[in-house]
Amino acid sequence: MTQVKLTTLTKKGGCGCKIGPTELREVLLNLPAQKNDPNLLVGLDTGDDAGVYKLTDDLAIVQTLDFFTPIVDDPYDFGQIAAANALSDVYAMGGTPITALNIVAFPIFDLDKAILTDILRGASDKLKEADCNLVGGHSIDDQEPKFGLSVTGTIHPDHIHTNAGAKKGDKLILTKPIGVGISTTAIKNNLLTEEETRNVTRVMATLNKAAAEVMNQHNVHACTDVTGFGLLGHLTEMATESHQALTIRKDDVPVLPRVRDLAEQGAIPGGSRNNLKHVKAVVHFADHHDEIDQLILADAVTSGGLLMAVSEADVSALLESLKLKGIDAKLIGEVSDGDAGHIYVK
Repeated sequence: MTQVKLTTLTKKGGCGCKIGPTELREVLLNLPAQKNDPNLLVGLDTGDDAGVYKLTDDLAIVQTLDFFTPIVDDPYDFGQIAAANALSDVYAMGGTPITALNIVAFPIFDLDKAILTDILRGASDKLKEADCNLVGGHSIDDQEPKFGLSVTGTIHPDHIHTNAGAKKGDKLILTKPIGVGISTTAIKNNLLTEEETRNVTRVMATLNKAAAEVMNQHNVHACTDVTGFGLLGHLTEMATESHQALTIRKDDVPVLPRVRDLAEQGAIPGGSRNNLKHVKAVVHFADHHDEIDQLILADAVTSGGLLMAVSEADVSALLESLKLKGIDAKLIGEVSDGDAGHIYVK
C-alpha cells in the first residue's frame, strides 16, 4: 500500500474541529421549533452528547453522530479513534451501543483503496470490542478524507445521565488525560516521537465502555464526555445546565506528557484557541495561570474521557471501582459556591 500521511490531506484552514458552541447555538436558534413530543427525553434544547427517545416505559434509544478529518496518519488507527469517539456519546449518557452506521468521505480515485479498507477495518474492530453491530453506512467521493459513525444505543428512561443534575458538594472526576488537540497537532508538525504518537493514539482509541459501566453502578448526578469543546467548554455546559458553579484544580487535571512544551512550540490547534475565547467570560483563572495553562485546559479533545459529577459520599468507591477496571481516573474539583454557570480554576 502506498504510504500517505493522512494528516496532510486536510484542506488549508480546516482542522476538523467542532463548530464552536456559540456559533452553533446561533444557527440552531434560527431553526423552526420542534413539535412538543413527550417521548423526546433529550433533544436540541440542551448541550448533551446525544438524543434520547422513549419507546416504552422501560426502553429508550440513544442516538448520536460524529465524524472528522484524519488526526493520525495510520488509517487503521484513524478508524479505531473515530469509532471510539462516536461510541463515547452513548456511553456518556449511560447507554449501551447496539448498532452503528459508517459515514465516509474519501478521494476514491486518487488514494489507494487499501487506505479506506484499513480505516473501515479499524472502526469495525473497535465496534466488535464494544459489542456494537455495524449495519451499513454511506460514502461520497471527496478530496478531503472524513470518517465517522452514527451510533444507536439503548437505555432505561429513568437512568439517563445528562450534563445537567450536578449538585452542590458533588466531586468532579475525569477518566482520561487532556492535551489531545495539542498532541495531534504536534503529529502534523512532526514534533512527536513514535512512542508519544502511540501513547496519544492509545488514549483516543480506548473505549469509555468500562468507565460507563462503573458509572452506572454509582451515584453519579451528571456526566458528559470531553471532546471538541475542551475540558473548560464541557465544564461550562455542565455548570450552565446544572445551574451551579464548578471549581477545578489545574494541577489535579491529568494531561498527556510534554503538552506544555509542545504548546510553547506552537502546536496549538485553532479549535483550542476558539474554545478559550468562547468561555473566557465565565472562567476565572488564578493570577499565575498564563495563556498556555489556559489553552491546555481549553484544548480541543478527540475521544476524551468521561467527566462525572458524583456524590461526595460515593466518590471514593467510584474511584476504587474505576481503578479496578484499569482506569486512572482523577478527582479534579467539585461543585462549589460561586456564580451559576461559572468555572473557577485554582
